[in-house]
Amino acid sequence: MTERVMRSWEWARPVRPVRREVLSAVPEMEEGRPPLLFVPGFGHGAWAYAENWLGHVAARGFSAYAVSLRGHGGSDPAPEATLRAYAHDVVQVAASLPRQAVLVGHGAGALVTEYAMARYPARAAVLVAPVLGGWATLGTALRRNPLGTLPAVFGAGLRLNRKQLFSSELPDAEARRHTARLGRAARRAQWQLMTGADPEPAVGNPPVLVLGSPDDRVVPASALTRAARRYGAAPLLFPGMGHDLMLDARWREPIDAILDWLVKDPARDDRG
Repeated sequence: MTERVMRSWEWARPVRPVRREVLSAVPEMEEGRPPLLFVPGFGHGAWAYAENWLGHVAARGFSAYAVSLRGHGGSDPAPEATLRAYAHDVVQVAASLPRQAVLVGHGAGALVTEYAMARYPARAAVLVAPVLGGWATLGTALRRNPLGTLPAVFGAGLRLNRKQLFSSELPDAEARRHTARLGRAARRAQWQLMTGADPEPAVGNPPVLVLGSPDDRVVPASALTRAARRYGAAPLLFPGMGHDLMLDARWREPIDAILDWLVKDPARDDRG
């Protein structure tokens, strides 16, 4: 049975339950491999993974699930959600899966994944173009996207544009279709992202892979390096891609790299 780690104050102040949207794709034949649970970034829903990655993962023999955090996608609205509530959504879905899951978080969903890893013993984790919060994140966002970021400081939604999210290789029609689906994160969670403290240590010390693009206009290459160093590694880089690697023109490259890493079974390697 999958174990979750709970603190006494969490029992005293439980997270409000909501209906969560979970999209999935499973392989035709079960091979006993760990399932992947994908966690979208702020403004994105499970749809961002269903577009390309879920079916591709299933075709390679892994079960794939994507959750829409509360207030995103097809999940219930939650205008006052916090990072803790988002992490709760991830832990609840992960604990319901038939096997110990690999958590894959994108953008700010990578920070949510780190929060969830402090409460759920993930088999492994992957942080894709991670936005891990703090004042440095806010400073970078203000420099690179002042018109889209400044309103978020005062409680409005963070706005990302086509040039930030995608490479020039993605046809404009596809880019417009994806950006039209973007929503917004809760005001409190958004503020916590910009100013919050680091998550608690992960349960069980799972192996963690960090990947992204040196041409990402949301996450600078230096931030990718810092994120990977937290886990004693170097980032895996995909030049020429935008922030939304799962939707960009060359989306197969990063997901195949993730699956190749998992096929090598990094959790078993760590057990020595």
